[in-house]
Amino acid sequence: MAAAEDTHAGVGGAGVGVGTGDGAGAGAGDGPYAGSGLSRSTDAQQPPAALVGTSAGSQHGLYGHGAAAPASLRADDLDAVTRPPAFDGRQGVTRTYDLSVAQRRMEVAEGTVVEAWTYGGSVPGPIIRATEGDRLRIRMANHTSHAHNVHLHGRHDPAMDGWEPIPPGAEFTYEVVAEPFGLHPYHCHTAPIAEHIGRGLYGAMIIDPPGGRPPAHEVVLVLGGWDLDGDGRNEVVAFNGIAGAYHRFPIRVPVGELVRVYVVNLLEHDPIASFHLHAQTFDVYRSGTSLTPDEHTDILALTQGERAVLEFRLPEPGRYMFHPHQSSLADRGAMGWFAAV
Repeated sequence: MAAAEDTHAGVGGAGVGVGTGDGAGAGAGDGPYAGSGLSRSTDAQQPPAALVGTSAGSQHGLYGHGAAAPASLRADDLDAVTRPPAFDGRQGVTRTYDLSVAQRRMEVAEGTVVEAWTYGGSVPGPIIRATEGDRLRIRMANHTSHAHNVHLHGRHDPAMDGWEPIPPGAEFTYEVVAEPFGLHPYHCHTAPIAEHIGRGLYGAMIIDPPGGRPPAHEVVLVLGGWDLDGDGRNEVVAFNGIAGAYHRFPIRVPVGELVRVYVVNLLEHDPIASFHLHAQTFDVYRSGTSLTPDEHTDILALTQGERAVLEFRLPEPGRYMFHPHQSSLADRGAMGWFAAV
């Protein structure tokens, strides 16, 4: 019997997204992904993600940090990379995604503009979601002047491993069976890898177990960074591409209901990061490949490429801060809030 096919031109679905909070309101304009079309790409010897604007500004609001969200950021600008598509209960279907690569100008912090490489027009790229055993068909057309590819973590045919460069103007379709269930990153694996990941070519892939997980309010948080001058240090660090986004617009969740957070560390240049939740503890499912928690804690250490599924409830109304416990990472923009309402 032929499998049903599910085509994903974009990303959406049920879940909890970015809500307004007590910080600065959304500004006018076209949001952080407004660009000027494709720009000249730097070569590997030039600084990656070259700085176009001024240096990152100061954080404003209740809790000070060194990198603020762009003034143009709107409350719903990051919904597509924050809210995963809903688990749909189907199994054994073919799901199609487009991770074509293009270059675009992005404001990633207040006054800080970079020439990013994007999968599907966003950083991180589209959230891929499937059920274990589904077939994934992932198209990547290369619209830049540099070679790129898509390397999927997980288990698959080595012919589809995504380490072979796809030249400028060419395209390739990866076809894999989604397995094992869990949380898996994807990213570009073309040398120099640190530059390609550091300029935005990464994303998250959720493979659900048959039958799914218990109903919850779901959030994806992918930690990444921006090396603005090519010195091997990230001047801006952010969850889901934009510094301070969840400081300005806390992630709203209902009081007392189950929250599930898919956390991925794709931060180049820093060998380790962590995720710390204030005023509450959480169950940890490392890599998401088990339905039994590995531990219960309030802080999780993640090396590069590591990920975990976290579950918790926020029993009292209020703001619950989250950030890496490495203060230097939080200070550069990787800090936000869950608002229990």
